[in-house]
Amino acid sequence: MTSFDTSPQSNVWRALLALAVVFVMLATTGWTASRHQRHPAPLQASLAAWEKGRIAGHRLPDPDAGPARLTRFFASLTGDQRTYLAHRYPLAVGNMNGAPVELRYRANRIALGEARDVELGRVHDSRLTASGQRHAARRLDRFEALMHPGRRVLAFDPSGSGRVAEVFGDLPGAERVSVVVPGADTDLLTFQRTDRRYSAPVGMAKSLYAAERAADPEARTAVIAWADYTAPSGLGMDAAMAMRAEDGAQRLDAMVRGLPGKAPVSLFCHSYGSVVCGIAARSLPERVADIAVAGSPGMRVEKASELRTGARVWAMRDADDWIQDVPYLELGGLGHGADPVAAGFGARVLSAREAKGHAGYFVPGTDSVRNFAEIGVGAYRAVSCAHGGDACRAGLSGTTPIGRA
Repeated sequence: MTSFDTSPQSNVWRALLALAVVFVMLATTGWTASRHQRHPAPLQASLAAWEKGRIAGHRLPDPDAGPARLTRFFASLTGDQRTYLAHRYPLAVGNMNGAPVELRYRANRIALGEARDVELGRVHDSRLTASGQRHAARRLDRFEALMHPGRRVLAFDPSGSGRVAEVFGDLPGAERVSVVVPGADTDLLTFQRTDRRYSAPVGMAKSLYAAERAADPEARTAVIAWADYTAPSGLGMDAAMAMRAEDGAQRLDAMVRGLPGKAPVSLFCHSYGSVVCGIAARSLPERVADIAVAGSPGMRVEKASELRTGARVWAMRDADDWIQDVPYLELGGLGHGADPVAAGFGARVLSAREAKGHAGYFVPGTDSVRNFAEIGVGAYRAVSCAHGGDACRAGLSGTTPIGRA
């Protein structure tokens, strides 16, 4: 009879080996292609120029001074001075948490125009390969689309694969704010899609915004499609580890802290985006009322209580979502911890009926997007729990009062 080592150490190593094999198989079967973010030269150049700039004889504040300090600075300026800064340093102002939202929209429109002109030159640059010219044409098309009248771009960085965030609704006047945090394969070119539109941040946010208006036509809501972090490409080692999520968590926290007003904020985190939200949870400001994850590979904790947040934690997963086959553990930096929909995790588990797989959670008419919308407007008693019953609604009132700190 063969003897097997059943010690805890052996079991740990076997689990680690199994996890590594899963991700190696994914990486070698066409699921992923590793990429590295290039130095974000345009944004860094704008920030460097800002740091040397002056207005009315005074030096400009440190762009990393924090949202509260920057809010006070911009409030001290005249309208003409704010306009001057937006035109002189468009990328810096457009990405500055604490700058007035409308000024950021204006600055990013200017920055998009400058980026468009760069790509227009590249499209006709004979020194580029045909593939390079096609890539430039795709970027040109994306920049022009983001410049369409009425679009509100809250953040924009054209460097590398690009980062962007867009607002739907009146952000300064909102009574409740929702933020869609997407997962892997999100960048400037995939920010919006015609095919499979509800798997891209713009489609997700538009669908959620429409569902929130249907859930409560009187509520003044705003939804942010937030793709302002460098997401992993595919399901390779970047997606199996937390490096991208750690950077994203810092950026998410800074964005939320820079939002105007005191309206409650709900985060809707899809796939790897839930790793971002899990890492950010403990540092997020108290105005974050809800963290809801869908199709999550884990939140880098074993239990919801370990997130150390006062926000309500919600989770959902469609029965056909392939993410359920990813090992729910974290060993040696690989994997993202426990399954958020597992009974022992402690999240409020929502119905995702009709979501149809990993990319279907924001499709109109699904239980998943309707549940997200009810959370987004604060109608917690109206959500549908997984497997029927009312376990996910236990201890909840109908709404959270506007202005919850």
